Amino acid sequence: MSFNDILLLLICGGISGLLAGLLGIGGGMILVPIMVIVFTHLTFDPSVIVHMSIATCMATVLFTSTSAVLAHYKHGSIDWKLVALLSPGLIIGGLVGGGELFDSLKTGWLSLFFGVFIFYSAIQIFINKKPKPGREIPGALGVFSFGALAGSLASLVGAGGAFITVPFMVWCNIRPHVAMATSSALGLPISVAATVGYLYGSWGHPNLPPGSIGYIYLPALACIISISIFTAPLGAKFARKLNVNHIKKIFGVMLIFVAIFMFDESRKAFGF
Repeated sequence: MSFNDILLLLICGGISGLLAGLLGIGGGMILVPIMVIVFTHLTFDPSVIVHMSIATCMATVLFTSTSAVLAHYKHGSIDWKLVALLSPGLIIGGLVGGGELFDSLKTGWLSLFFGVFIFYSAIQIFINKKPKPGREIPGALGVFSFGALAGSLASLVGAGGAFITVPFMVWCNIRPHVAMATSSALGLPISVAATVGYLYGSWGHPNLPPGSIGYIYLPALACIISISIFTAPLGAKFARKLNVNHIKKIFGVMLIFVAIFMFDESRKAFGF
């Protein structure tokens, strides 16, 4: 990688760490398009660039979430009962989505799927629909089903799952700050399961570049986590002091531009 590539990844690693601590997300929404740019510059095989970008981003969630969880844990913001309830489904979903299903999706479809997911996440931020009073977390079957769905979707787009777990918890009348802190903890089982799935599904792939383990590109992973593990605690600290709703709206605008970028990548992959 060139100096500019490394610098770009370091900057984005810092931003993703802040977002992980502040909003409970793993940073994949921002990192994936940056990875696509860097891997394209490194002339990786086009058929694996998007897959490697998503898988490498998910691998960073493991480290970033761990750092954010430690910060939130000190302030008692995490609902560990929710973590225990949702984790089994998230793990199953992460393994399924990150395995053969992820590997079987072509670049064009994967880019399109990621773009739609990003655009939907941005719209949800702006709508900010309030839940009905009295609504609670569903029963065991409902929680497991939701966890499996969330884990599968998260593994397909390289995100820690907060894009779906935070709205779900808020919908169930969990306080927003608790939901965001808890989603950081939920990023751990998702990232572990999805990463195992990526490695299983891509092991021995003939088009992968040197320095990669399956779809995970180790030099990029090292650049990002070397910064994100330090900025994640800062984000967790800011989450208790700043107006998170304003920050989420700014983030929503950023997501719209990211979605447009991924739609364009899909267009190019389909040859339009």
